[in-house]
Amino acid sequence: MAQKDIKKRLSGCWGELRVKVYNMKNRLIKCIVCSLLLVATGKTYAQNNPYVDDKLIHFGFFLGVDMLSYHIQENDSLTQMSMPHFDGNVYHPRTMSVGPGFSVGFITDLRLTPHLNLRFTPSLSFGERSVRYKSYTVPDTLIGLTNAARNKPSMLTIPVSIPVYLKWSAEREWNYRPYVIVGGGVQFECFRDKEKMLLHKPFDVFVSGGFGCDFYFRWFKLCPEIKYQIGFLDAHVPTSRTEEEGWGLSEGQYFYTDAIKRMIHQKLSIVFNFE
Repeated sequence: MAQKDIKKRLSGCWGELRVKVYNMKNRLIKCIVCSLLLVATGKTYAQNNPYVDDKLIHFGFFLGVDMLSYHIQENDSLTQMSMPHFDGNVYHPRTMSVGPGFSVGFITDLRLTPHLNLRFTPSLSFGERSVRYKSYTVPDTLIGLTNAARNKPSMLTIPVSIPVYLKWSAEREWNYRPYVIVGGGVQFECFRDKEKMLLHKPFDVFVSGGFGCDFYFRWFKLCPEIKYQIGFLDAHVPTSRTEEEGWGLSEGQYFYTDAIKRMIHQKLSIVFNFE
């Protein structure tokens, strides 16, 4: 009898334990699901800097990684062969080359409305632009092109940009807030190496646009964004102008310069704003 009582008690305890484990498992699953839902909605923590966007004006700085290139319209072969410096080769500039660069700058942000801000972001950039050329020897009969050769002259560029942007921001969702920007400005080249095979003008006017997201931390905002910039003005320096200004181009500079009809600056940037 004692053994039967012990077995009954053990069986009862085991049943109660199974029920308790089952209930605990259900509660744990519910807690995990609720936690995941809270994380997905971003409401597991309080807002950082809840009043930072209410400031009339605030300042910051930014660091950027740039990809520099040109949009090029080339002279056709007949135009090149009519040039006084024609050397028997036809040069075809390509626009596939992208040069690296980086930029630093300051931010002045003026709040216009709860969703619209005016931003002044002067910057200094360092980079290299290059144009890939393919040249062909033209036979006397002008039938076909032979003996293809490649070259890739590059230019160091250190421009100062002075842009103004309008920034439209969506509603803030706890600690993040997406936005879009659009604007334009002027650009001045600080350095020009006249010994390079290809030259560009020191002044340009550009338009720019992009998108990003504000991430709110306890003491600051981190705002990664992607921007695209394209110039309005022709940056190409023709051989006629270089001769008038007495730059004394080398033979190679004439060939590369004559191959281009129009050249427009382009820049794609990944920027990290600290505000």
